[in-house]
Amino acid sequence: MIYGFYCLFITIFVAMDQLSKKMVITHLKLNQPVVIIKGFFNLTYVRNYGAGFSILQHATAFLLALTIIACIVLFYLLVTTEKKDLLSKVCYLMIISGAIGNFIDRVRFSYVIDFLDFKIFGYDYPVFNIADCFITVGCFLLIFKMLWEARHAKN
Repeated sequence: MIYGFYCLFITIFVAMDQLSKKMVITHLKLNQPVVIIKGFFNLTYVRNYGAGFSILQHATAFLLALTIIACIVLFYLLVTTEKKDLLSKVCYLMIISGAIGNFIDRVRFSYVIDFLDFKIFGYDYPVFNIADCFITVGCFLLIFKMLWEARHAKN
């Protein structure tokens, strides 16, 4: 039963990511920004041939292998984490979902479709996607949880 919930969660998150990318491919032109909030947020369809911040450009086979290994480790952590540690489980599910979303792009296209384009305090932040949001939020919450627990374990 619980594995069915995990699969449902991952399926919904991956579907959200892939649907957003399908809409981008269908409605946006490559490298042509659509201004949503002038000077702050655009939708800009770009192709990322690397990983986060465009590192490891054209290392598709390596990134695919790394994703498979990471998903196996995260799934192991997911199923071995105590049932009451719901936050960790949600974080693992978010990270796995994001990794699978970008994995699908790499398998299909040899690049990842990115489109969320922010300029924050004058800094033109690298373009990213929904899968990247899942990975980032999942990692951030997991790190925050670990730091919180470590701090309270001292007391």
